[in-house]
Amino acid sequence: MTRNSKSDRRHGRSAERDKTKRRPLVLGVDIGGTKVAAGLVDPRTGEIRSQVKMPMAACGAAKDGLAAVQVAIDRLLQDAAIGIRDVQGIGLCAPGPLDPRRGVVINPPNLPCWRNFPLAKEVSKAYGRSAKLDNDANAAALAETIWGSGRGYRNIFFVTIGTGIGTGIVLDGKILHGRTGAAGEGGHVSIDYRGPQCACGKRGCIEALAAGPAIARAAREAARQGPMEAKMLLELAGGDTNAISSEVVGQAYAKGDAIAQQVLTQTMEYLSCWLGNIIDLLEPEVIVVGGGVSLMLKRFFKGLSKTLPRYCENQRAGETPIVASHFGDAAGIAGAAALCVDPD
Repeated sequence: MTRNSKSDRRHGRSAERDKTKRRPLVLGVDIGGTKVAAGLVDPRTGEIRSQVKMPMAACGAAKDGLAAVQVAIDRLLQDAAIGIRDVQGIGLCAPGPLDPRRGVVINPPNLPCWRNFPLAKEVSKAYGRSAKLDNDANAAALAETIWGSGRGYRNIFFVTIGTGIGTGIVLDGKILHGRTGAAGEGGHVSIDYRGPQCACGKRGCIEALAAGPAIARAAREAARQGPMEAKMLLELAGGDTNAISSEVVGQAYAKGDAIAQQVLTQTMEYLSCWLGNIIDLLEPEVIVVGGGVSLMLKRFFKGLSKTLPRYCENQRAGETPIVASHFGDAAGIAGAAALCVDPD
């Protein structure tokens, strides 16, 4: 082989690498009450190439909230040393209520800066790129479908368990939005109409029974009633029942604490009942579970599959895979980016 042919091959490989670097990326922006996380995502693989986190001005005027989003986008582009021309679209996800069809943030409690604010339109106008908006759990469900743990399935039920419980439903590869865009609020499906009151105003929502604060509350109450059985739990909390968090419950469970075992067993019963209803209603091909509390509950997934038939009319419910989210803490960025990708 001649020197020139070797050189040509090296040049070809280099050109291909340069072409890959120049391939347009998707920009995903995850907006919360305290921060804005933005990332550049490869639309083919879902790989997050770079990301930043910046403060969110949630309590200011509408223009202040928008400015915080723009600061995060501008910093991301600056750090990645690319221009907006290298971005093929901008996806935005935020807590609801919102209208994904119009790209309007309606009135989320933790984003008081925006009331009926046309966020997608304003971002599109600022950057000259198409922008799409959706609920954070819906967006994460789509990302898991296209690139993550739900890849290869068309019908997905996604749940994120943290300080609350959010859900997203993907049917035939598309987010289920419902008539007004408010579908998919599975965290506020009640399994006990006499149960504790949820922040939404209803009683017995799964969020009020099985999210992180509910786990901590149940453990604190049990520890006060039976401090001897909660010895390890209290030790990890420094002797202060008020310091018992869901994370502490998970640590105590791993060390064999009786109260922690009791609380998490009850939590899984709640989730089994709830997911049994979801399977009877939707019969998804897979259930994908994310969120901070899910890391603690992951050890129960196999047992959950065995328990589900007790709560289902569908006696094949135990065949439904229950798997951990692929994207973890980056689900918001990946989900926002997924809004700009054609899953087909």
